[in-house]
Amino acid sequence: MDIALIVIWALLCVVAIIGAIVPVLPSLILIYIACILLQLTSGHPFGWAFFIIRAVIIIFLTILDYAIPSRGTKKFGGSKRGVRGSNIWLIVAVIVLPIFGIVLGPFWLLWLVGLPFLWAYLGEKFAGKHHELALKAARGSFIGFVTWTLLKLVISIVMTIYFVSAAYHVIVK
Repeated sequence: MDIALIVIWALLCVVAIIGAIVPVLPSLILIYIACILLQLTSGHPFGWAFFIIRAVIIIFLTILDYAIPSRGTKKFGGSKRGVRGSNIWLIVAVIVLPIFGIVLGPFWLLWLVGLPFLWAYLGEKFAGKHHELALKAARGSFIGFVTWTLLKLVISIVMTIYFVSAAYHVIVK
């Protein structure tokens, strides 16, 4: 049973790392579920405090997941419409990206990275901002998106490495 749980755990960790880049997959939640699976093994590598602390961290980071692109837009001079534009992309990405992912093939990453920029830009243009100001705000949205994506990737990899150590100790026992 332990081996089956560890195999499922490993698959969840891989999907979570992919989910750091693809907005459709909730990477941090998948890492937490993987952690719970590891706890269900006979080794019980974690205590209750570990799960509570990780849950609080994941809730905080999930909130940041939606806030950082908006903050990037605001930081670079974006209006409420620009922020709404970047937020609309977050919703559109979750709904539309899986549907068009097969059609877009290798171009999905271009879509994923380009649309937050485009939506923030269009939001600023509809707010009546000059082209240069709209581009600056759109750059802020893009920088916020890329920064958060890299941060999620690092967090997912670090947590996976930490869990690999715990899984190793379960297997060795």
